[in-house]
This record gives sequence, structure tokens and C-alpha cells, in this order.
Amino acid sequence: MHYAPDKRDHGFKHDPLKAIVAPRPIGWISTLSKSGIANIAPYSFFNAIASSPDMVCFSSGGMKDSAQNIKDTGEFVCNYVSQSLTQKMVHTSIDAPHDVSEFELAELEFEASKVVAPARVKETPAALECKLADIIQVKNAAGELTNNFLIIGEVVSVYINDDFITDGRFDVEKAEPVTRLGYLDYQKGGELFEMRRPLWKADK
Repeated sequence: MHYAPDKRDHGFKHDPLKAIVAPRPIGWISTLSKSGIANIAPYSFFNAIASSPDMVCFSSGGMKDSAQNIKDTGEFVCNYVSQSLTQKMVHTSIDAPHDVSEFELAELEFEASKVVAPARVKETPAALECKLADIIQVKNAAGELTNNFLIIGEVVSVYINDDFITDGRFDVEKAEPVTRLGYLDYQKGGELFEMRRPLWKADK
């Protein structure tokens, strides 16, 4: 089958796009408002986009609290979502008023970051402290502005809980990442395997 996304004539009860582009890492973004209120919310349109310098990004549908706080203060933290934090992560997705801290609603303990003002989740296996590099209001193919905002951050400090370091590597199996699928679905675990990239000269 084929369908036109702008017409939503696919016949499904729910848009399948997020189920097709999956799994996706969860950007659990903590920020501070101008008045000092700690905010944290999960974003499923999130990923690393560059190294040297290390850069990450996430997309916000509308100028939500996280995006507005980052625009105002220029800082945020990406907290790693492990299986043990799944329920608290989902709890922070609530559409709370701007002056309410999701840290308190989810009964999350937080810990001061090294470089930026927003705190990180105390129990997280890892966290990326970021400075705002750019906010882009996304355009469609016709060049028209949409109500989507791409927030790009430069990673200025990396926190890793020592318990999740094995043989000089961040231990993904021990960290037990949770990823986002479509609909109400999430994914945990999965078999790990290694593959080496081929080298052109070595193969000749």
C-alpha cells in the first residue's frame, strides 16, 4: 500500500510513522526555567548528530517548556533512560503547568551537574551536559515554517556512573537502555553483537 502523509489516508487507527522509524533513543531532557524551576521531560525525536565537537539534538512539537527553557537559558542535560527508570520517565511526560517541577511529581532525585545549571537525574547511568548551539524552526518541503523546533546542543561535559564502566567501555548491557517505538510501545533489551567496518585497501 501507499498513502499520502498530508492526507492521512492510510486507514490505520494511528499514524504508523513512529513505528516505522524505530527504535529511537529517548532524550530525557532536564532544564531550568528563568525563575529556577527544574523541568524534565522525555523526547522520542532525539539523537547524537556529530562528534568533534560532540553534538546532540531533539525536536519539540511546539515551543514546549523544555524548548523555551533552553531558549531562555542556553543549557540542558540529556539523561540516559534505563529500565529501572522507565516508570518515572513516563511520569515526567505529563502536561504539567510551566511552574510545576516534574522532578517533584515523579519523585526523582537529582544531582548537580558539573558544568551547566540544570541538574541530572541522580540514578541515571549516564548524562550529557549541553550548551545550546542552535534552535531551528523546521520548514516543510515547500519552505513553510512548521510548529516543530529542532534544538541542537554541544556536549560540554559527560557523566558516567562508575558502576556502568566495564573494561574501559560504557556497559550498555548493564545500563539496560529503553527505546521508543510507535503507538504506546517501548523496547528494552535485545541481543548485542559486533561487526567491523570493511576497509577498502584491506579488501583489495
